[in-house]
Amino acid sequence: MLPIPAEELNGSGTLGPYWTFYRAVVAEQLARWLPASPAVVLDLSGGRGRWSGQVARAGHRVIEVLDFRRAEPRPHDTRVCRVRADDLSFLPDASVDAVVAEERAMSIELMAESAMSDVARVLRPGGRALVCVDSLVLGMAILAEQERWEHLRVNGEVMLVPWPDGSITRCFSSGQLRELLMGVGLQVDWVRPRTVLSPSTVDHVLASDSRSLAWLVRTELEAHPDDDDTVGIHLVASATKVG
Repeated sequence: MLPIPAEELNGSGTLGPYWTFYRAVVAEQLARWLPASPAVVLDLSGGRGRWSGQVARAGHRVIEVLDFRRAEPRPHDTRVCRVRADDLSFLPDASVDAVVAEERAMSIELMAESAMSDVARVLRPGGRALVCVDSLVLGMAILAEQERWEHLRVNGEVMLVPWPDGSITRCFSSGQLRELLMGVGLQVDWVRPRTVLSPSTVDHVLASDSRSLAWLVRTELEAHPDDDDTVGIHLVASATKVG
């Protein structure tokens, strides 16, 4: 997928149709991934996105850990318990069935190893985690925009990338994401790009027929390019706690 300018990464701008497609892919992937039976799901997406509501509507009880930087009111849902916390010390061991860490949660959390160790602790045996991170493709595109050519060599070390707004993101290769999950004792089910269809392809298809969104989403999810980190601005992985 072609690199996306940093100013377009907030889901607006000229790539609005692509982000509509992107959010539809996330929603369908989450729907397919969630437990079949009612479960306790921990949402670590920081209050970004709409995923806790989707999980609740699917019949699960949700514990949503909110980002302290987000203070806006949110719709009330008795199936969603919202907590503001810096870590998961408020949860006992083996207390949740699934963990959702969407919205680049483990890239925004620079100490991802510590955060994932907490995730493994609170998961019950057999529980799963769904994790989304920024990819090396995204990190290199942002560095190129900033003309930081000396930082573009990838040598296996952690890549921390300054964003135009002053924040820092941690970018991963598929191998590094696997190491993150396996390092806390989780068994990796799969790692893949969140999307492989380019913004230009999505824009062209949707412009031809606005009803083709569902077809595009199915096409994306059936591609299954596991462990390919040469495309896509984000990587997503599923991992299981083996008990």
